[in-house]
Amino acid sequence: MSDIAVFGVLGAGQMGSGIAQVAAGSGWTVLLADASIARSTAARDKIAGGLKKLVEKGKVTADDAAALVARIVPVGGIADLAGADLVVEAVTEDLETKLSLFAQLDAAVKPGAVLASNTSSISLTRIAAATKRPADVVGLHFFNPVPMMRLVEIVRALQTSDATYQRALGAVARLNKTAVTAKDSPGFLVNRMLLPLLVEAVFVLEAGLGTPHDIDHAAKLGLNHPMGPLELSDFIGLDTVLAIADVLHREFGDDKYRAPVLLRNYVAAGWLGRKTGRGFYSYETR
Repeated sequence: MSDIAVFGVLGAGQMGSGIAQVAAGSGWTVLLADASIARSTAARDKIAGGLKKLVEKGKVTADDAAALVARIVPVGGIADLAGADLVVEAVTEDLETKLSLFAQLDAAVKPGAVLASNTSSISLTRIAAATKRPADVVGLHFFNPVPMMRLVEIVRALQTSDATYQRALGAVARLNKTAVTAKDSPGFLVNRMLLPLLVEAVFVLEAGLGTPHDIDHAAKLGLNHPMGPLELSDFIGLDTVLAIADVLHREFGDDKYRAPVLLRNYVAAGWLGRKTGRGFYSYETR
């Protein structure tokens, strides 16, 4: 991976911050971009705060934490990613937003750089087609929380070159993650299997068949899952779950991906899960 010296991340939210942290921990200089440098700086500072807690627990040395944070460079926007050798886009799960951003990345980032998306459901082939270098576009789908989750789905667009795919494999290996490869189909591997479980759990709750605790406990003990489906939905973000469900329902026309009214109402209310302090559970006092 000597050809990738500078790692760019577009989007300083929960996923983008996690990707930036892992990349910096793997020794890369990371350019972390968002709509403003204030937002990317706040994300870098939040990463520093989380590492400080790990230092206090003796899980990370103070020197290692400081070195990691120093490798994260907050920048103000796409133009500041020009010198990156690989850029991972990690913004909202919306097709038009991603198409616009990839057109801008295409114009701003140097030729030969890998342009990757962290999308969890949107067609990489459509994203690649928004650029003039579709062979350089690939999917790198990380899982939340990025520092803890070992899996990365590498998604090959129809146009992704073998060279780009190999560079993506090398990047995942350097990040100390495990790669699986998926063809470009809505939901890829994990979410195509996962979303029917998540939406059905909400239908079960909507029908009053059990409390959130009972539904999640049943899944954890009866299916040997580490988290229940409602707890996991809160962790992912209910807005993200809804967006993925809508993509899968639209693309496949299969009602097993249909989103419950209850899920739509929670999103409309702003009850998005852990990130807002309330979802199927309350996190305000946790």
